[in-house]
Amino acid sequence: MKQYNFDELIDRHGTNCLKVDALEERFGNPDLVPLWVADMDFRTPDFIVNAIKQRCTHEIFGYTYPSEEYYESIINWVDYKHKWKIRKEWLSYIPGIVKGIAFTLDCFTQPGDKVIIQPPVYHPFRIVPEQMEREVINNPLKLVNGRYEMDFEQLESVIDDKCKVLILCSPHNPGGVVWPKDVLSKLADICAAHNILVISDEIHAEMVYPHSRHTPFPTVSETAAASSITFMAPSKTFNMAGIVSSYAIIPEETIRNKFYSFLQARELNEGTIFAYTATTAAYTYGTEWLQQMRMYIMENVAYVERFMKAELPKIKVYMPEASFLVWLDCRDLKLGQKELVELFRDKAGLALNDGAMFGPGGEGFMRMNIGCPRSVIQDALQALKKAVKSK
Repeated sequence: MKQYNFDELIDRHGTNCLKVDALEERFGNPDLVPLWVADMDFRTPDFIVNAIKQRCTHEIFGYTYPSEEYYESIINWVDYKHKWKIRKEWLSYIPGIVKGIAFTLDCFTQPGDKVIIQPPVYHPFRIVPEQMEREVINNPLKLVNGRYEMDFEQLESVIDDKCKVLILCSPHNPGGVVWPKDVLSKLADICAAHNILVISDEIHAEMVYPHSRHTPFPTVSETAAASSITFMAPSKTFNMAGIVSSYAIIPEETIRNKFYSFLQARELNEGTIFAYTATTAAYTYGTEWLQQMRMYIMENVAYVERFMKAELPKIKVYMPEASFLVWLDCRDLKLGQKELVELFRDKAGLALNDGAMFGPGGEGFMRMNIGCPRSVIQDALQALKKAVKSK
């Protein structure tokens, strides 16, 4: 069995890497330690790279279409990971999940309609509807004993006839929550009762830690399956976001026909040669790499938690149940949000995501990407410790 090296330091400068090469533009300092945008600093797995290299040897990159092997790799992977037996006709390539959300809003809503989100949550959930002239309605998550829960009472109080869509983040970003089946089932019942379509963004589903279990939204009940669109992708899991390899799964025929006709009319359902090639390789050969990577990430999370408890007890770690993103509660530092961002950026030399960007409930928090070699995290936390002690 091959052992993968996640301690390897790889210089990403000069590759048009958003995480590194955009630091000057986004943070005003090109020399910050990049712990922000959600891709990893690990080498993309060799079986994906080799599949792309092999395809390149043909030396013609003409028009393409998805092979049976591509569909089978997704179907088999979803069954293996989630015990969900999907069908080929339920599937469609989409050029990115955020784009998929925008396409869904274009297809099923009109300007002025309302879209429900559950902050603090991945910021495009707010930005995309707003830019499309839809009204964003907040259904804020509740913090109960250090864990986020859905507020169904508040949800039902804000729903009216203009509410057409709810965007679900499952697993949750930035909180790292893997939603229990009964919670998703209740959400499905409420939304279906009000004819609200659920868009379930499940891009972090493969990165659920062994002690938790991800439940795809449509599997919780017939009601959920009949009123939802699910988006998945190998991009976060196998560190290939730049290849753009997302896909939609829609069990319900009426929703599926309407949405896939919308995509087809605009040729938005057509992937690239490398999207199909990389996805097939990832889902065919990726089991062992994923297991090793998850264990490394879990050890990174444990390291961050131990360090904060011992050295920076005023910063609390919300222990994630999935993914490589850690939600840091910095409220005990008693800083305003501007001062908090400046502490991390200007005094510690670290580029993290400002918690306020995730909406109500994000103030006083910072999101840290720990999908990198442990030595980077160790150095970053020492710099943060020094900055906090000197403030």
